[in-house]
Amino acid sequence: LNVKMKCLQEAKPPEHEIGMKGGDILDFNGIRVGYILTGSFCTFSKSIPKIKEIKSKGAEILPIMSFNAYNLDTKFGKANDFITQIEEIAEKNIVHTIQDAEPIGPKKLTDIMVIAPCSRKYFS
Repeated sequence: LNVKMKCLQEAKPPEHEIGMKGGDILDFNGIRVGYILTGSFCTFSKSIPKIKEIKSKGAEILPIMSFNAYNLDTKFGKANDFITQIEEIAEKNIVHTIQDAEPIGPKKLTDIMVIAPCSRKYFS
């Protein structure tokens, strides 16, 4: 799974840059990562270990799921099983409503956001 990250201009100053080398995450210490899962359910089993990896590198994870990702059971797994795994890793409840997501930007609750999956159509 390739995780592409786009750093926001208001992210941590340069001394907190996130290092990447050959796809390996070097340092997320003190970085607040909004990790968003959208409805390509077949990628969840690959994406959830990445959440764990980012967390193990010192990141604070804010888990976010789209309505469908949060609510639908599919042939790839039950929504509740994914929710339980993600919340245990992040040690936070998943943001899954528009109302809960609205303050993320204005209150600057994240330094960067990972959208998984994120096709070229949406990544710019």
